[in-house]
Amino acid sequence: MSTRGLPDLNELATELSSNALVTDTDVIAAHSSDRALFSPVGNALALVRATCVEDVQATVRFAAKHAIPIIPSGARTGLSGGINALDGCILLSVAKMNRILEVNTLDGTVTVEPGVINLDLKKHLAEFNLSYPPDPGSVAISTIGGNVATNAGGMCCVKYGVTRDFVRSLKVVTADGEVTTVGRNTAKGVAGFDLAQLFIGSEGTLGVIVEVTLRTVPKLADPLTSVALFSDPVHAARTVTDYLGAGATPSLLEYMDGGTIEAVNAYQNFGLPSGAGAMLIVQSDGSGSMTRAQEDLELFQQVAQDNGATDVMYSDDPRDSESLVAARRAVAPANEKLAHSRGGGELVDDVCVPRGRLAEFFERQAQIAQKFPDILVIACGHAGDGNMHPNVIFDASDPVSTQHAKEAFGMIMQAGLDLGGTITGEHGVGVLKAEWLARELSPSAQKMHVAIKQALDPQGIFSPGKMLSHLG
Repeated sequence: MSTRGLPDLNELATELSSNALVTDTDVIAAHSSDRALFSPVGNALALVRATCVEDVQATVRFAAKHAIPIIPSGARTGLSGGINALDGCILLSVAKMNRILEVNTLDGTVTVEPGVINLDLKKHLAEFNLSYPPDPGSVAISTIGGNVATNAGGMCCVKYGVTRDFVRSLKVVTADGEVTTVGRNTAKGVAGFDLAQLFIGSEGTLGVIVEVTLRTVPKLADPLTSVALFSDPVHAARTVTDYLGAGATPSLLEYMDGGTIEAVNAYQNFGLPSGAGAMLIVQSDGSGSMTRAQEDLELFQQVAQDNGATDVMYSDDPRDSESLVAARRAVAPANEKLAHSRGGGELVDDVCVPRGRLAEFFERQAQIAQKFPDILVIACGHAGDGNMHPNVIFDASDPVSTQHAKEAFGMIMQAGLDLGGTITGEHGVGVLKAEWLARELSPSAQKMHVAIKQALDPQGIFSPGKMLSHLG
């Protein structure tokens, strides 16, 4: 950080769009953090609400000149503290850069600014009979730029993949304030390194994404839906592995344990069955073939029954499908309500393990929950790709409960690593898991990360003290 005193913000204001620079402390405070607990929040020097690429360039050049850290952000829906303010930083919001610039039906692409909301993009593409499959749980409030920054996934990942699989090219403002394009807009291309992949999942540590070109697919067919109930999570996990191991191609395969089902039922009446130890929700769109979709679900029903399902239900009514997906999306607010009733503390984990290790992961989770009876550990997740979201709910006013929650949170991540997985499937590292990234990466991989950071951001102005802060 600069030791030359506070810079003259008027110098920056003259280079920005009207009213883009904000110095009101209350407004800055409201933009200074995401939704993560246990992630420090500093006092930012200013907030820039960029409305164009030139605003981003001016901010980066000013920050580089005065050695001031920049924290890029969008809708601030993250769960890892990745956009939290540092003392003396500039918060750079691109949320107002929210235009859909072009839909190219011939090449199957769409170009957007980073502040476009995921769900708004889906609705817009539907008018062209196109779809953009990645659908994080925050689909109605998270931005495409944020999705790219964390490589977000969601419920359709099992068949269609995550954000990374749909990015063709990015426009990025680099550490010298220049705009460059990485990636390409063609369906194929191997000229040079695939630099776009460096920025996907980089969490604002390498530059500021100001434009995204995404691959689209033809409008997805309406799916058929099946639900299976189990006495415990392990039998549900074995169903997942057997079903996918048999070559099934569901478009959605989601998991909720008994505690999560009860939380959702208490939050809103979705008609979910109570008393089950676990539930799997499966959908198949058959890639447009109703016959294939029916075959997928018939296979699921048989596999679930072979693995001891207590009940298996099927529906071809789109309203049932919509209701079940809505219930799954309601997990986040339902758990928030549950946490409020138990002292307000909630840590949302995000580990991903090989699908063949899901049963072991659930066994480890149960052991962790038994170790700390004063907290609650419940889980949902994207069973189809092994990405689980255990929620640790605790009394934030109780130091012992809080400490136990932190320990349980860490033990869950360690379980993921022990089973050959990763500490984060889609939420990102941020501040909350920076120490754990160093545990996951080998010494050689850490050196590569540091070298890339130093090459692209030699002054270290982009999101310092976050994702890469514990790497050697």
